[in-house]
Amino acid sequence: MKRYFGLGLILLSAIAFAGCSQSVSAPNASGGGESSGASGAISNKELKPVRVQLAFLMQSLDAPLIVAIDKGYFKQEGLNVSFERGFGNNDTISKLGTGKFDLAFSDMYNTLEFNSKNPGEKIKAVAIVHSRAPFSIVTFKDKGIATPKDLASKKLGAPAGDGPRKLFPLFAKEASLDPGSVTWMTMEPKLRETFLLQGQVDAVSGFSTSVIPSLLKGGKKMDDLKVFYYDESGLDFYGNAILARADFIDKNPEVVKSFVKAYLRGVQDVIKDPNAGLDATVAADQSKLMNREAEKVRLQIALERMILTPEADKLGLGASDPKRLQKSIDQTVAGFKLPGSPKVADIFTDRFLPPKADRQVPPTSERKPLS
Repeated sequence: MKRYFGLGLILLSAIAFAGCSQSVSAPNASGGGESSGASGAISNKELKPVRVQLAFLMQSLDAPLIVAIDKGYFKQEGLNVSFERGFGNNDTISKLGTGKFDLAFSDMYNTLEFNSKNPGEKIKAVAIVHSRAPFSIVTFKDKGIATPKDLASKKLGAPAGDGPRKLFPLFAKEASLDPGSVTWMTMEPKLRETFLLQGQVDAVSGFSTSVIPSLLKGGKKMDDLKVFYYDESGLDFYGNAILARADFIDKNPEVVKSFVKAYLRGVQDVIKDPNAGLDATVAADQSKLMNREAEKVRLQIALERMILTPEADKLGLGASDPKRLQKSIDQTVAGFKLPGSPKVADIFTDRFLPPKADRQVPPTSERKPLS
């Protein structure tokens, strides 16, 4: 699916994608689009086109992007942003590396692995989208797995390239669990929750923002679930970031800077009014197959665990703590068995972030509850 946005009118384009049945319509739910009055008007030809790929299907996690588009924040920066769905972090990173997209939303840790294998196509993060990663092991309480140690002798399921699965030996070490004591079953990403619901596996690894909503759609309730977050066991990783190829960054620094600025404005708006952000995302789903309740759960998890963190309060949106990031890089090298010793500067730069005063987390008094 693909969307094109210009000043004034929003053009719709439903593009057939291999394996993708979802398409996108012009969202108006967030309201307040930019005026196209004669004074200061910019034609479509004057806007810089920017191609963006999501990590997966459009979800409520993408609400800041949708809101920033709806409200004309990118247009104000001179950008004509189009985006397409992704097919998982690894696929998104690979396509970004080939130059098919200018920017993408994905994680830095799989990017480290990509960079080690493709030194001529290196990718960097230019802003942190999620201050904390949703890496987790999810099971059902009736499985009798009360602690990570109880995973011993159990069957776990995940796709082969799943990040939390690759990092499981480190998680197990922190939990005093022998990683060899579990058996892994490999399946396609879309079948992960199905295998757990059918009892073919005892637990799954993955992003809680993906696994939990799918299980709820499958008939489970939150009280049925037991979730072990990696960050509660010594693996304090960052979540997805805005990524770009190093050569694109060098050639288009103002584009990167402008995109980050507009996107972070969208993040602030979603924090202030998550209902408007959720409604805008649902309205953007032309297929009308998006489940609002499942997306509400996804967005709630993201806000509570991944965006509104003490570090974000301290450093501002989009930033990282160098010591924390370096520790997670070192853990990734060990977990993914990567060569070399990459440093923070090899994967992240903060030089495109707006001034801290412009990317503060909105105070509690300005936030509406998600309902």
